[in-house]
Amino acid sequence: MGVNKEDLKGGKLITDWRPEMEDFWENGGKQVASRNLWVSIPALLLAFAVWMVWSAVIVNLPEIGFGFDEGQLFWLAALPGLSGATLRIFYSFMVPIFGGRRWTAISTASLLIPAVWMGFAVQNPDTPFSVFAMIALLCGFGGANFASSMSNISFFYPKDKQGTALGLNAGLGNLGVSVMQFVVPLVIGFGVFGALGGAPQVTEAGKTLYLQNAGFIWVPFIALVSIAAWFLMNDIASAKASFKDQAVIFKRKHNWIMCVLYMATFGSFIGFSAAFPMLIKKGFPDVNALQFAFLGPLVGALFRPVGGWIADKLGGARVTFWNYVVMILAVFAVMYFLPSGTSAGSFTGYLISFMVLFITTGIGNGSTFRMIPVIFRTVLEREHPDKVGTEPLFVEIRKESAAVVGFTSAVAAYGAFFVPKMFGSGLGVNGTFIALIAYYVVCIVLTWWYYSRKNAEYPS
Repeated sequence: MGVNKEDLKGGKLITDWRPEMEDFWENGGKQVASRNLWVSIPALLLAFAVWMVWSAVIVNLPEIGFGFDEGQLFWLAALPGLSGATLRIFYSFMVPIFGGRRWTAISTASLLIPAVWMGFAVQNPDTPFSVFAMIALLCGFGGANFASSMSNISFFYPKDKQGTALGLNAGLGNLGVSVMQFVVPLVIGFGVFGALGGAPQVTEAGKTLYLQNAGFIWVPFIALVSIAAWFLMNDIASAKASFKDQAVIFKRKHNWIMCVLYMATFGSFIGFSAAFPMLIKKGFPDVNALQFAFLGPLVGALFRPVGGWIADKLGGARVTFWNYVVMILAVFAVMYFLPSGTSAGSFTGYLISFMVLFITTGIGNGSTFRMIPVIFRTVLEREHPDKVGTEPLFVEIRKESAAVVGFTSAVAAYGAFFVPKMFGSGLGVNGTFIALIAYYVVCIVLTWWYYSRKNAEYPS
């Protein structure tokens, strides 16, 4: 039996949802899932754009008269990561409580607050750092949206298609970082909104900037996508669950292990994305950082669906294991091409090495998320052998997997705070890279022991 024709319409509560049943999936389920996915993707793209917008703004603030020091600028890059990661913990559980359609529309519309406020704040050179810090914290709304978005999409797809679906949602959503770092340098160069957008700022070199456009440019798109989410997406009745129902994941050992593994991939991706413009400026001051900064998040985002697809074919744990190995080699290459006391460094080598590093973060993001539904299906099937293959157990698997997907993404998002802060701390650039290598080694051991070796506890 297919989906009820009324359920095929957007804006509806779906009361019968059985994606694991092939007949149901082919007779309407796939179309509904696809529609929700293709509305979710632009909503998530805008969320990432707003979340990471400070990485492109901070390099211009000193030029238009804001006297913030390097430490304060790194704080503005890091604060959205701190708030976004913290809010993700709560957003992880929102979809089963409020419904995916409602929550996507509301959470996307919330991005209007920091986008508009930023647009006005940068126009006044007397705006204090505390106000910018508050706006940066509110940009965390965008980072938080990822947890609820991934949780929501995981409900719509059967296990064997979740790697690709979640990879597309996250990968194309992650493109928001690259889109933002590409768009912002373009739109701050002229008055996109005419007199409505406010007066330009003039740098000491006499260059005219409209830095307010870094916030204002997203406003019409946020409004449009919020409306689309409300009218085109769906809520799923069987996905309803209280926080108490979902809290079982905190007792699961593999929830915490996957948090560690995903921190290494997504935490690195989002942390490097936030820090990359400043890292280029610090290591190669003669290079225009914003001319190249968007490339890293771009390749990382594009390779996330590839990671999910490869993991669907070869197994998530195997892909994840070897991906960590390449990540370590890429970090060593990045360090090798940095300027040092004995070498002038090579920006070309540095950029290529960092692109490889971003690619591995993207592939790892996709492969680790492919592991989660496989692991937790096995966990629940072993706990309830009498229910294997039944729809009630499929529902429980989807609920628990969705909660883990959301929660692991929340923990990993702290990378957007810690990575920029580590680079700006006493560890310095090389010290931070060495610490990350050590962390990746731990992840290799965990992946091999629990998931990828012969006779692993939970092969995935």
